[in-house]
Amino acid sequence: MTQPPRRPRKRSATRSVTLSDVAASAGVSAQTVSRVVRDPLSVSDVTRGKVEAAIAATGYVPNLAASNLASNRSRTVAVLVPQINASVFADTVHAFSTALAAHGYQIFVGTTDYRPEHEEEVLRSFLGRRPDGVLMVGTDHTPGTRVLLGAAGVPVVETWGWSDEPLDLLVGFSNAAAASAMVAHLVERGRRRITFAGRHTSGDPRAAERLDGYTAAVRDLLGGAAPRTVDAGPEPVTMDTGVALLDLALERYPDSDAVMFSSDVFAAGALQACVRRGIDVPGTLALAGFGDFEFARHLVPAMTTVAVPGSLIGELGAELLLTRMRGNPVAVTRRDVGYRVVAREST
Repeated sequence: MTQPPRRPRKRSATRSVTLSDVAASAGVSAQTVSRVVRDPLSVSDVTRGKVEAAIAATGYVPNLAASNLASNRSRTVAVLVPQINASVFADTVHAFSTALAAHGYQIFVGTTDYRPEHEEEVLRSFLGRRPDGVLMVGTDHTPGTRVLLGAAGVPVVETWGWSDEPLDLLVGFSNAAAASAMVAHLVERGRRRITFAGRHTSGDPRAAERLDGYTAAVRDLLGGAAPRTVDAGPEPVTMDTGVALLDLALERYPDSDAVMFSSDVFAAGALQACVRRGIDVPGTLALAGFGDFEFARHLVPAMTTVAVPGSLIGELGAELLLTRMRGNPVAVTRRDVGYRVVAREST
């Protein structure tokens, strides 16, 4: 049974709690307290419980600035994602943060808004805080970003894409292959006039890769048929934009028998519009998304989509970075997590 921490020594109102105070309260050495702060899993559960209870009782806050100067390590990792709201990347960030926190690391997150030049700005700001590692969504970066990362000398893991020449470490999948697989599913279901709807902005290379995958699959599987595409342009990833994309698709290609969207968010907005308008899904029009958001399986009809293991991406990204941040080599620097088509009622 874990013993309650000892009552801390009475101190003046102007003296902050020290590591020695925590050690005395927990009945352990100052070195043990330091280990719990720096790498919680390196200490036994019983000892860690004593120290954590003492930290809570004394109100101790580690002086990370002094520790960072002494060790040349910040115990932080920078994370750059395109966006946070309604984000398919949320599971990745959560799993990544949870895995790192178990080893005494914290993350700070910046959003790039799908703008490569802004990614460079955010990265420059973050590197000024001297993170021990960096996680980034995507594999396409500006020359300036590549120079910054090269000069920083910290491990970098790219995610949610694929490259034969990653900057450093890579945990991802082929967006093009995933989109091709969805086309193959729709063709298997008897669809022959398939329209692709998404954002084709230059700042979202993953959407561009999905478009490329769609285009190649349509030509291969439908006898060289011309691709049908509609573009949301710079519009945000929202359900309202999904409705607008549906309208564009039906206006430009009124004989479409399927629309595949580059995001579940777009697909959900389109599906609700079809329900309101009395368009039979999937009888008249099949709809498909990308991302396998939780809401996709709760829609009526449930949404067919491409599932990507976002949490696994975060976990593997943390594993690779932790290995490198500890100065150890990584045997396999590229991890392909794959994808799968989840067939539901909308197709």
